[in-house]
Amino acid sequence: MFFSVLSFAVILVSVNKAIDYFSFVTIEKQMMEKADLSELSFREVMAKQERAEGEGQAADVPRSALETLKASFKEVRIYDRDRKLLGLAVDGIIIQDGHPLIFQDNIQKALQGNYAYKVTESKKLYFAVPIQDRYYENRYVVEFVEDLSYFYAILDQIRSILIVGAGGFLILITLSSLFIARTTTRPILDLLGATEKFSNRQFQPVALNRKDELGMLADGLNRMGVQLNGYIQHQKQFVSNVSHELKTPLAAIRGFSQYLHEGEQSDPELRKIYAHLVQESDRLTRLVNELLLLSRFDKAGPEGIATERADLSELARLAAADMRSKADSKGVALDVSPGKGAFVEVNPLLMTHAIANLIDNAVKYSSPGTRVSIETDVRQQEAVVRIRDQGIGIREDEISRVQERFYRASNASSAKGSGLGLSLCKEIVEKAGGSLAIESGLGEGTTVSIALPLAGSYKTVTSL
Repeated sequence: MFFSVLSFAVILVSVNKAIDYFSFVTIEKQMMEKADLSELSFREVMAKQERAEGEGQAADVPRSALETLKASFKEVRIYDRDRKLLGLAVDGIIIQDGHPLIFQDNIQKALQGNYAYKVTESKKLYFAVPIQDRYYENRYVVEFVEDLSYFYAILDQIRSILIVGAGGFLILITLSSLFIARTTTRPILDLLGATEKFSNRQFQPVALNRKDELGMLADGLNRMGVQLNGYIQHQKQFVSNVSHELKTPLAAIRGFSQYLHEGEQSDPELRKIYAHLVQESDRLTRLVNELLLLSRFDKAGPEGIATERADLSELARLAAADMRSKADSKGVALDVSPGKGAFVEVNPLLMTHAIANLIDNAVKYSSPGTRVSIETDVRQQEAVVRIRDQGIGIREDEISRVQERFYRASNASSAKGSGLGLSLCKEIVEKAGGSLAIESGLGEGTTVSIALPLAGSYKTVTSL
């Protein structure tokens, strides 16, 4: 827009200069045509006076020429070769002993055989014409004076019309540009918003109602969204079905493994194998339970999860208490700073599970001798719990991806995991109307924050 206005201003100035230039060229041409006619008239007077002198009659060339030319211009002056004023006529009347303003340089140029003119600040044009005798010598100078105020008035009117027209045209261009930008960029913004929602697995159709290329693109995005949503739903259904099918045999495997482990007393190696079977059975059972919980979230919105008023500080303290034995066994210190009461509307069991999961991750990826801090505070209309560790950290380009299901950071091989913990925590927090944020750097530790609206600042529907 700025460059358009600048270009328009340059064009406006150029047009104004062109009007001035061509207007003066036209006036100069007209004055030269009148000067040629006046020169012919003056020559005729000179010829008559020469014949009169030949017949012995007195001749006054300047007087006779002035009589002939006085009605042609507003003011007529006649000078001799010495730049002396010989005659003056104003508005067709000959003035005796007049003392007008004389521009000597104008007269001097004319005596050199050239047309000469000058425009004064009072908007008067002084146009000097050389008159030659029969020997082609510049003997006289005729100077015409014209009032150009009418001409400047016309130019001012033209400029006013030009400025008003330019302003109207600029307003029209601006409104047209805004209209075009609105009709063109708004659909593009809608499409960008749709792609952003698609990346968050929110497959809402884009309604542009257009028949052009943007409309075709919107239709293509809608078809892609339907297909992607179908694939994801099939995947979730498959995971849910498999999890349900695995739950019963895993319970049997775990029970038989526990029975064998407790019954084996003679062979230490065999007992060790049975203990490993129990641990793996527990790990698979936890994985299946997490998958089932995610499947439950996929099928139910916030209204499908029972909530109640709970103190987030207390939930964080309980989760830290559950994880303290694991932290102590690894040599990691847990520092709990519960802060003042921060009441939120959540499912206490699920939120405690989410906080415990985050503490478990912090302990899991921390080295012995380090600390994990759990802090709770209130900011504006939110209750926030932060879990900060001094562990291995996460690469910046992986921070957004570690919250995806089954994704594990490239440096997470130092500890066992399924890649479901963070995604499950995110689901739990978002179902409660909150958000989960991660701040981390490779080798600098990780801070995970859960922000939830305070009770009464976010509308939550409790299931019956």
